[in-house]
Amino acid sequence: MGSLYSDHITWLHRVPAAFKLFCFAVLGTAQFLMGSPTALVLSALACCLLFASLGRAIYPARKLVLSIVLASLLIVAFHAFMQQPRLGVVSALRLLSASLLGIALTLTTRSRDLLDVFERLLSPLQRLGIRTERLALQLAMMLRFTEHFFVVWKRLDDAHRIRTGKAGGLRILAPLTIQMLVSARRAADTLELRLGE
Repeated sequence: MGSLYSDHITWLHRVPAAFKLFCFAVLGTAQFLMGSPTALVLSALACCLLFASLGRAIYPARKLVLSIVLASLLIVAFHAFMQQPRLGVVSALRLLSASLLGIALTLTTRSRDLLDVFERLLSPLQRLGIRTERLALQLAMMLRFTEHFFVVWKRLDDAHRIRTGKAGGLRILAPLTIQMLVSARRAADTLELRLGE
């Protein structure tokens, strides 16, 4: 499956996956505890600076970031139309900050490292008879397929743009759906062979 992970090593690559996941989870949660637009603006600026500090590593995610910015602007416009501009700004800033943190984590952390973190975090549940390795694998697969979705979307959009000179838009929805279903089927077959179930 495609990956957004960047081989261009940055300072964030060197931070342990567990520490990154903890910090980003705390920061992401803080976005939804803050209600002040001023605090959220400062938080969004900090997230933007963190993201920009990754340099060339952010190149694979540039279109994804653009789509998030456009979605944020649409949220602001919608709430302004509904006479709720403050709520629109707050929602857009939260979306932007949380998304940038998530993308930064994806760009600088291997899936294997995240799976190891999940397995360690869930290991106490083994005392209750829960097969935590399967649960950790499910979490990792969810993150992996979310990442793969954007990789396939970007690939199809680029191919359509080369052929027609226009963005793919809704035209690539059908091939995108088919490719994601095929990828899911292949992953399921592989897991069935490896796990023997």
